[in-house]
Amino acid sequence: MAFRPSSLRRSRFTARALVRGLIATAVVVGVGWSGALLAANQSIQGAKKPDDAGFDGDAPTAILIEASSGSVLFEKNADELRAPSSMMKLMTAEVVFNAIKKGDIKLTDEYRISENAWRRGGAPSGGSTMFAAINSKVSVDDLLHGAIIQSGNDACIALAEAMAGNEKIFAADFMTKRARELGMTKSTFGNSNGLPDPANKMTVRELGILARHIILDFPEFYKLFGEKEYTWNKIRQPNRNPLLNSMEGADGLKTGYTKEGGYGMVGSAVQNGTRLIVVVNGLEDPEDRATEAKKMLEWGFRNFETRTLIAAEQPVGYAKVFGGESRSVKLVAKTPVKVMVHKNGSDKLIARVVYSGPVRAPVEAGQRVGVVKVWRSGNIAVETPVYAAEAIGTGSTVRRAIDGASELVIGMFRAGAEKL
Repeated sequence: MAFRPSSLRRSRFTARALVRGLIATAVVVGVGWSGALLAANQSIQGAKKPDDAGFDGDAPTAILIEASSGSVLFEKNADELRAPSSMMKLMTAEVVFNAIKKGDIKLTDEYRISENAWRRGGAPSGGSTMFAAINSKVSVDDLLHGAIIQSGNDACIALAEAMAGNEKIFAADFMTKRARELGMTKSTFGNSNGLPDPANKMTVRELGILARHIILDFPEFYKLFGEKEYTWNKIRQPNRNPLLNSMEGADGLKTGYTKEGGYGMVGSAVQNGTRLIVVVNGLEDPEDRATEAKKMLEWGFRNFETRTLIAAEQPVGYAKVFGGESRSVKLVAKTPVKVMVHKNGSDKLIARVVYSGPVRAPVEAGQRVGVVKVWRSGNIAVETPVYAAEAIGTGSTVRRAIDGASELVIGMFRAGAEKL
């Protein structure tokens, strides 16, 4: 059942006033036990300046993200599923990184290059390969270098076969499962390397989510993406990422091409302490993807800066409580709520606390309740979890009875309104 929130008052504030508004003027609209609840719909708005123009890109699908906050600066068809080609190797790499972190495998473990890996992904295949010799044993460390720097299909197949028995199981039980754990709900995988397969589908948004996760959670492995060359089997190959030699601060991540998906890339760069991530896909020329990615990154660095809207542990609003000794609970974010805004103009920002509720008592301090979402010019710029700032015990029998009756009346009223 779709929920259409009632009109909420919108005012003009400075960034600091926005925070006060979230606390002091929160408006809660209940929608029953399973629907969304919206609290505090306030905005910052100012006149647009002539030079505050948006980015106009040529890529069919694209997204630009600030890495620290996850703030989205630009998106175009960001949720359209397309063949990710070799960019999908990021998912294989993450599965391996995570297995190493958990202690399931070690960098020094050696995996055999099967005839299948050699024939489908090695020298005979005609595709990107690390040229691993058939039946040779290669360490996980070297296979990661081959997969990431040389885009070796043979390296990915060898990792998949060793960890799961075969590629299909690896794609379904390792890659897909891990993608869902990371919040990537749309991505599907048919193999480990991105070679043409109808099941290989990802969005640029989910590729951006994956890249951000790798950068933030695996810094010790992320440095591999910035290495400019790697030699294996006496064959030296350069990193295929064109940004590494053409843009200041560029240090990752991965290019890709298949006839079905076109040319794409996931890139990242750091300038003046700010890291941006760009993903483009569906272009018709390799030079176009390099130009487009660089142009988008430069636009982001030139036009945006980070602002803190809500400090860590600062109250952002209240959630309604059902059957508690208090009728509401204060909500806080454990990390600062930051958003990238235009340097040369005032963005329209709308912030809302979104949660399912009312929240049943008892409520534990630190219990996750929902998220605070910030929209910039109609697009979601950032989402940050919010938590109960205090414990709320179970209320008296009378309190629970009153809350139950109240919810019953609200439910009946809502059901009647929906029939109108």
